[in-house]
Amino acid sequence: MNTTMTWKRLFTYTSKYRKITYGAIFCAILSVIASLIGPLLIGRAIDYMIGPDQVNFPEILRLLLILGAVYLVGSFFTWLLTYYTNKLAYRTVYDLRRDLFDKLDVLPLKFHDNHPQGDSISRFVNDMDAVSDGLLQGFSTLLTGVVTIAGAIGLMLYISPVMTLVVLLSAPATFFVARFITMRSQQLFREQAKILGGLNGYVEEIVGGQKVVQAYHYEDRSFAKFAERNNELYQTGVKSQFFGSLSNPTTRLVNNITFSVIAMVGSALVIKAMFSVGDLSSFLIYSSLFAKPFNEITGVITQLQSATASAQRIFHILDLEQEAPDQPAAYEMKSSQGTITFDHVKFAYTPERPLIKDFSLEVKPGTRVAIVGQTGAGKTTLVNLLMRFYEVDGGTISIDGRDITTITRDSLRRNFGMVLQETWLYGASIRDNIAYGKRDATDAEVIAAAKAANAHSFIKRLPAGYDTVISSSGDNLSQGQKQLLTIARVMLVDPPMLILDEATSSIDTLTEARIQKAFLAMISGRTSFVIAHRLSTIREADIILFMKDGDVVESGTHDELLESGGYYARLYNSQFAAV
Repeated sequence: MNTTMTWKRLFTYTSKYRKITYGAIFCAILSVIASLIGPLLIGRAIDYMIGPDQVNFPEILRLLLILGAVYLVGSFFTWLLTYYTNKLAYRTVYDLRRDLFDKLDVLPLKFHDNHPQGDSISRFVNDMDAVSDGLLQGFSTLLTGVVTIAGAIGLMLYISPVMTLVVLLSAPATFFVARFITMRSQQLFREQAKILGGLNGYVEEIVGGQKVVQAYHYEDRSFAKFAERNNELYQTGVKSQFFGSLSNPTTRLVNNITFSVIAMVGSALVIKAMFSVGDLSSFLIYSSLFAKPFNEITGVITQLQSATASAQRIFHILDLEQEAPDQPAAYEMKSSQGTITFDHVKFAYTPERPLIKDFSLEVKPGTRVAIVGQTGAGKTTLVNLLMRFYEVDGGTISIDGRDITTITRDSLRRNFGMVLQETWLYGASIRDNIAYGKRDATDAEVIAAAKAANAHSFIKRLPAGYDTVISSSGDNLSQGQKQLLTIARVMLVDPPMLILDEATSSIDTLTEARIQKAFLAMISGRTSFVIAHRLSTIREADIILFMKDGDVVESGTHDELLESGGYYARLYNSQFAAV
């Protein structure tokens, strides 16, 4: 997307606020008219000062009073213009942020899996601020600039067409100088925005894993990498700012040369009595006003270029292909019996490396399915496909005989409860975090779920109990406590099907035993999938699947698999042989 297309698209956002835009245009016109009337009155006042003892003080006083009133009105409308442009810029950025956030919600999971979180955050904060500054500076400068140039040309032609021609001949020179510099610095600003996003991603990554960084004595290396990236941003920033800042002084140089030429030509015309000293004074002021918009535009060229680069990064996300929408006649699944069928499912994260080649499985209602295998065998991938976080490349997955692609995603996911190894909490109270999936839950229901998850006792020991506010990362809780809260969250929702992906990996053995009892009560009569490395958690499963390279190589009950002496038996013995 080039610069012109970027700004056209930005202006489609501003077009929603036509009243504010028209108000800004009206204020710009009046403020510029006031600034254009002033030089004319100043010229007339100078002409009333002919020489010693030849000064018409009453007329000069009258003109000064009028001049004061004009500038007062102009200042008021300039303030009003600033108000309107601020309102327009902030509302536009508000809409951009809203659209960007909405877009993130509908992007496929692979975007979040492959995209640094810090870079996404940078687009919300740094890039949005750059767009806001660019709109604020650019819109105001554009409005006042167009009216000022048109008005100044008209009044200069009224005073002296010959000298006006000299001024107009300088305009192309100013434009081409600015364009020459802008074209060479735009790429640098794009690179600067990209590096800044990468730096934010790295900082977010290191700050989030600070305990691991210190535990492995990685401080010096992390600082070295940060210094390297920070220096790269510094170098690119200096270059972009340097080339961007060349526009203003070079255009001012051209304008000052033009001003000097006009002054000399005008002085000669005054000597020849072709027009008055007052007219020359007015004309010189108008020539400065004519050049002022060019100087202002080149003065804010850095912000405009930065805004362009940032807007392109934002629109890049907005233009990404979103998750395929539900079919028009998609089925709203209110409840499920729990019959799940995988029929010759194929899937690959990348086409050249297929993960699941031909997977088939039929799970009857209420069946407890345990999935084990080495890391990367495809255990979690099955869950991602079942929840439609990813779409299958071939075959079908059905629930109660209905292809899940014909079911709305929301209703499909509401029928599953998920407890993942990676806990997610948000900045709110303990009560709100447990009730995340059921916003209308009563206090009694929340407490009952916490008791079932064995979380009630530690919650009561917190300073404010269930009203204790935790940070978004839950740093004021242990990993095990955070996991208990996520388990309580699922128990409160009480869904017909369950997915437990290493749900008890962060819990001590005693607590795990208690949780297992709660799980057994919860999954009774429900179809459930349990993914675990600790085989002690899956002995009671109705069927155990051992996955290897995306395929099920063994299946059966715990005792059956031990008797067969295959992959599962070897994995089990590696954990319990010494016990």
